Amino acid sequence: MNRQFLIKVKEALISVLPVTMIVILLNFTPLVNFSSKEIIVFIISSFLLILGIGLFNLGADLAMTPMGEYTGAGLTKSKKLMVLFVVCFALGLLITIAEPDLSVLAGQVKSVINPPIKLILFVGFGVAIFLVIAILKIVFKKDLSAILMFFYMVLFALCALIIVFDKEELLSLSFDSGGVTTGPITVPFIMALGVGIAFTIGGRRASENSFGLIALCSVGPILAVMVLALMANGEPSYIPDLNTYMIADNVFHAFFETLGEVTWDVTKALGMIVLFFLVVNYIFLKLPKKKMIQLFVGILFTYLGLIVFLTSVDIGFMPIGYKMGQELASKDSVLLPISGFILGLVVVLAEPAVHVLNKQVAEITSGGVSKRAMLIALSIGVGISICLSMIRIIFDFSILYYLIPGYAISLGLSFFVPKMYTAIAFDSGGVASGPLTSTFILPFAIGACMMIDPTGNQVLTNGFGIVAMVAMTPLITIQLLGFRSVITKMIKEKIAMRRILIEDDDTIIEFM
Repeated sequence: MNRQFLIKVKEALISVLPVTMIVILLNFTPLVNFSSKEIIVFIISSFLLILGIGLFNLGADLAMTPMGEYTGAGLTKSKKLMVLFVVCFALGLLITIAEPDLSVLAGQVKSVINPPIKLILFVGFGVAIFLVIAILKIVFKKDLSAILMFFYMVLFALCALIIVFDKEELLSLSFDSGGVTTGPITVPFIMALGVGIAFTIGGRRASENSFGLIALCSVGPILAVMVLALMANGEPSYIPDLNTYMIADNVFHAFFETLGEVTWDVTKALGMIVLFFLVVNYIFLKLPKKKMIQLFVGILFTYLGLIVFLTSVDIGFMPIGYKMGQELASKDSVLLPISGFILGLVVVLAEPAVHVLNKQVAEITSGGVSKRAMLIALSIGVGISICLSMIRIIFDFSILYYLIPGYAISLGLSFFVPKMYTAIAFDSGGVASGPLTSTFILPFAIGACMMIDPTGNQVLTNGFGIVAMVAMTPLITIQLLGFRSVITKMIKEKIAMRRILIEDDDTIIEFM
């Protein structure tokens, strides 16, 4: 156990160190000017972040992934499809309502959608319905690309309605909601649930069918918030609470206050999944005591890791992100796209759920899709997405200029790459837009918006939407990885065929 933990901490150190070094090095340039207090709090938060990611990843391996696989396999073996669908619907609804990132988002936009619980419930039902659709896809072995194509056509048809009814201010928020619902608590469990169901059903496409749950669960919230946008009354407005983007005067008081809030949020979210699993285990699985003890140890690691991780990013990373955005925008707007690209390259490495996805992909594909190739594709995708988002902040144009061609390219690529890569790509989009994106990159974008337009009018339209961009670009980069594999295979086959023909010619010549 100790050795496993040290390995996880080492991986977390490699992930967090780049973004930490960028912030520290920027402080020694004229571009930004952090106070000594801000830098000290940030460095301490970075160490806590490493510890939190290490604990979380160990817990995910010991508990969250096995729990999902046991649940999926156990419910499928019962051969009661209606029970499987009802349980998955309840799971989707409960864990989404308890997702901490969604509560934060709902609180930030309560001037637009009030009360906040309305947004939470709509998004919860969106996730629940699409989780059932994802399970139907696995059970009946349907093509993910065709399903995604249909629902994205519906989605962009709703976009057109929103524009016609002059509700475009909420478009960015709609697409962001798809990213925040797939947080670090839900991703390991839901992904493993798909693996458990797919491999129990079997078939030669079991590996491919095991992916796609996160992809479809990200579509439901977007559609749900678009419906809410059409129902919203009044002029949308968003005024950021600037106190949340500053290092508190009394850091210790702020730390323990945030620790208490985060502990309660994580207890609710993780508690929902654990309670759900205990009920399923009691009725269907009946796992031995030894396995249950191992799972509870893993749950404890996950619980502690998430508390440490979320507290550290709230205290240290959110204020630094906001101030970086402000100061870089005040110096030269050209710096924003460049810095956005560099930050995107490294920030995604520190997202906890990314490591869970990479491990699962490497295992299911038997190393066919390596962790290194996945991380490079994700890093480049997220770097490009934040760079493009910064350009949008500078020139102030609709996010649809990115999303429509972006999703058209990604859906178009799905016809030319192996289905496995399409499923992995669409899952990775939801996984990449995790809590570090919403607590470091989103404040970075909000800080830039507030410097360019101090009234805050740009924040709702241009600041939001960055999570949506982070969720979209990996769809293209990972599928291009698959496209490269197709081209490489074709070239190898041609070379092999040429060698066979040459050898045959030599044989004929020798015979004559």
